[in-house]
Amino acid sequence: MKLSRQAWVSLRAMIVFTVVLGVLYPSVIWVIGLAMPSQSNGSLVRQNGQVVGSSLIGQSFTDKKGNALPQWFQSRPSAAGAGYDGSASSASNYGPENKDLIKAIMQRQAAIEKSDGVTAAQIPADAVTASASGLDPDISEAFALIQVNRVAQARGLSPDTVRALVEKHVDGRPLGYLGEPTVNVLQLNLALAALKP
Repeated sequence: MKLSRQAWVSLRAMIVFTVVLGVLYPSVIWVIGLAMPSQSNGSLVRQNGQVVGSSLIGQSFTDKKGNALPQWFQSRPSAAGAGYDGSASSASNYGPENKDLIKAIMQRQAAIEKSDGVTAAQIPADAVTASASGLDPDISEAFALIQVNRVAQARGLSPDTVRALVEKHVDGRPLGYLGEPTVNVLQLNLALAALKP
């Protein structure tokens, strides 16, 4: 008698969880996906009908050898696979005293000092360190602003025009108080491409 009561309770729990987690939850998620098609399809960004990226996943703006292209704003470094690999999302997991991490940071600082004409003290942390996912599509406002002169010169634009474009693409703090203001690099570069010298 006791065993059959436990079996009945287990059967009822299985039925309830099957309905809730196997029918109701997927149905709710499906309806939300229908209501928000852009988000459910990966927040793809299109230009002239072509997919050029996602507003949720960073990408590099480099040549085939991995050198930063001066006419584009550069993204945050990525430790995901070969860089911005959605199937290998991860951080390097190096500690702050790891020699490889320190060497990578020093190399990135030197490259930014050379390309953007700034000192190491002016370079924000997100410019030389990868995010936890390695896929962060955003950079800090400070990182975007130190790139303004390089981008303006490479494109034959005035620094004031490029700076205004950066300021226009600054997203405020989530919920008004979380985190720091950010700039989506892909959206900024697409707006930059639309500017005429």
